[in-house]
Amino acid sequence: MIWIYFTLLILTLLAIDLGVLHKKGQELNHRKAAIETTFWVSIALLFSLAVLWLYKSGYVDNSKNLRPSDALVKYITGYLIELSLSVDNLFVIAFIFTSFKIPTKFQHWVLFWGILGAIVFRASLIGVGVILINKISWMTYVFGLFLLFTAFRMLSHSDDDEDEGQSKMSNRIRRWLKVSKNLNGNKFWTRENGKKLATPLLAALVMIEITDVMFALDSIPAILAVTTDPFIVYSSNMFAILGLRSLYFFLAHMLRKFHYLKYSVFAILVFVSIKLLASHHMEFPEWFSLTFIGVSLIMGIIVSLQKRKQKVARWREAKKAERRKRSTRE
Repeated sequence: MIWIYFTLLILTLLAIDLGVLHKKGQELNHRKAAIETTFWVSIALLFSLAVLWLYKSGYVDNSKNLRPSDALVKYITGYLIELSLSVDNLFVIAFIFTSFKIPTKFQHWVLFWGILGAIVFRASLIGVGVILINKISWMTYVFGLFLLFTAFRMLSHSDDDEDEGQSKMSNRIRRWLKVSKNLNGNKFWTRENGKKLATPLLAALVMIEITDVMFALDSIPAILAVTTDPFIVYSSNMFAILGLRSLYFFLAHMLRKFHYLKYSVFAILVFVSIKLLASHHMEFPEWFSLTFIGVSLIMGIIVSLQKRKQKVARWREAKKAERRKRSTRE
């Protein structure tokens, strides 16, 4: 029954998001996106208290014999992992919308349906991942090595390489779906010359779903390094996904400013891969995992802002030097 209630909670939050927060279909400005991001993060963190109560009351099947306090820390740790790994996904979403020339006012509509698809896909992948890691002991080594490979691949690939790969995928989707060059409001289909064609909205949605599955292949093994408890894995995933849309609009104009978050994600992936590889021999304290992830994210943000500040200062100095040269010539 807890799983049913939780699913109803997620669907209710989605209904509130679409029917109340975005009923008029207006563009999401930076201030509103900041408020909504704060709202979704607050809801996710408040749910940690529900996790504590559920495990203390015995309403959740606690086959792992988790203490309520451990369940709470694992949930928060898993949520932060999913949220941090989603940052890389935001860059891809931004590229997809740019590639298909999706106006800002329709982007939230596409992301809303993308979230619904992600809920189904991720639930399936989580179920498979939990079964594999519980039934096959050496699967932790497979997941650990896969995450390690993913971390170094991400670090070695430039933004240009990723954009080129996404461009090839978008071209294939255009040919496969027979995409029209024109939008039809917020509809996914249109008719031109008597033929039914997909609009750019549908093409963008399909591409977002494909990339979400690809990112889930990284993020789900990462959270399985923290816990294999199905409810914690699923709930932390769902709340991270719910906040992804508002986070995207909040960071839409600042994504490139947080370039060094890439190294934070790299550090987190390496850490969780080590946790998986060493899981049969040693166990990291929950407080250490949570602290490492939190510090990695904070350091990535601080360094990104500092480097950005230095870059702006150098640009201003260059402009001043250029003006001085001009005045000297005159």
